[in-house]
Amino acid sequence: MLTVLGFAMIATFLVLIMLKKMSPIAALVLIPALFCVVVGKGARLGDYVIDGVTSLAPTAAMLMFAIVYFGVMIDVGLFDPIVRAILRFCKADPLRIVVGTAFLAAIVSLDGDGSTTFMITVSAMYPLYKRLKMSLVVMTGVAAMANGVMNTLPWGGPTARAATALKLDAGDVFVPMIPALAAGLAFVVVLAYVLGRRERKRLGVLTLDEALVEERETETVLVGGGADKSGSAGGGSGAATALGDDTDDDFQGGLDPERPTLRPKLYWFNALLTVALLTAMIMELLPIPVLFLLGAALALTVNFPHMPDQKARIGAHAENVLNVSGMVFAAAVFTGVLQGTGMVDHMARWLVDNIPDGMGPHMAFVTGLLSLPLTYFMSNDGFYFGVLPVLAEAGQAHGVSSLEIARASLVGQPLHMSSPLVPAVYVLVGMAKVEFGDHTRFVVKWAALTCLVILGAGMLFGII
Repeated sequence: MLTVLGFAMIATFLVLIMLKKMSPIAALVLIPALFCVVVGKGARLGDYVIDGVTSLAPTAAMLMFAIVYFGVMIDVGLFDPIVRAILRFCKADPLRIVVGTAFLAAIVSLDGDGSTTFMITVSAMYPLYKRLKMSLVVMTGVAAMANGVMNTLPWGGPTARAATALKLDAGDVFVPMIPALAAGLAFVVVLAYVLGRRERKRLGVLTLDEALVEERETETVLVGGGADKSGSAGGGSGAATALGDDTDDDFQGGLDPERPTLRPKLYWFNALLTVALLTAMIMELLPIPVLFLLGAALALTVNFPHMPDQKARIGAHAENVLNVSGMVFAAAVFTGVLQGTGMVDHMARWLVDNIPDGMGPHMAFVTGLLSLPLTYFMSNDGFYFGVLPVLAEAGQAHGVSSLEIARASLVGQPLHMSSPLVPAVYVLVGMAKVEFGDHTRFVVKWAALTCLVILGAGMLFGII
């Protein structure tokens, strides 16, 4: 019964948000609350929600201060050279822009954190997509898939979880998987090329000046109306605004070289601070939320020593902070009910129990396939610490090593990074101003195909 209700709850959530019948925050809260009552455990709803909030509170804190930190770094011009280099490569060609998105997301993903990857990628690419009227779901989809492949780095989380759960060395799990993961990343780049060609065919290739003239001809400018030209009320929220209020003058290079928040004399301080912050994060010198809290406080104090300026910068990024943190706490209701009622355990056990006996010798392949839906519908912690040991035990009974099972468990990460239970995805869609349902409809099929490419390459190379 719990198995059926668990799948029904997830299906109801996905259908409602993809059909835009409910907002993601409302769906993440109301649907699990309803199913908790249906299960007969409505009296425990408060406990489940508090447990979920407690488990996700550090993540919410990390995202809040990470958004402020990287927002300030964008304001002061730290990423301007990177953005200009990308824009020189893209040359207002939709094909190059989409491919550039894939490369940028993959490179920035080396820091091991999806939220920072999405903040930097969207901040750099959003102005181009917006000005050239390109599909924003192409940007979010390509960025999510590239980050999903790179999320398998040993310091990214899944590999470390798999190694810990099965008592293996993370290097033994990850290093042999590199050829298969490289194939997955190559597929994402090829897919970006195909999607870029589609966008080029739809839009043509404009110069930056032509794109600006076209927008000026079609855009109604609200003088003194408190809205920017993309239609967003207020000032200072979102990636484009953080890059210079999205005004006409800032389109040359996607940035306003004259924006008052620039701090060219502090460029190397900000660069060293960011490198130090990412290094400390990789080396786990302090918990990530603490690192970003300290980093945000230091960045604000040094770059904007006057209190009114600090308040202005915090206010400029407050909308993103509120949207993302609110979504994370709403997701805590969903995960809390799934885990607290036991639905997630029953779902996982049902899937494992229904594996045909004849598939026993192929448990690595089965694990790779199961990693797609399971890491999409549950957290990485739930999958790697709850389900993976069961799959490994079943594999060992048929002579399949735990190393093969662990490697196969990484296959689903490109799809996992667009799961409604991953807080970073709300940073991605929130900053890109994309509806979560639209992102889901676009990305699921391509991300699943990327996972299958990794699985196929792993089998071809004898890794899985």
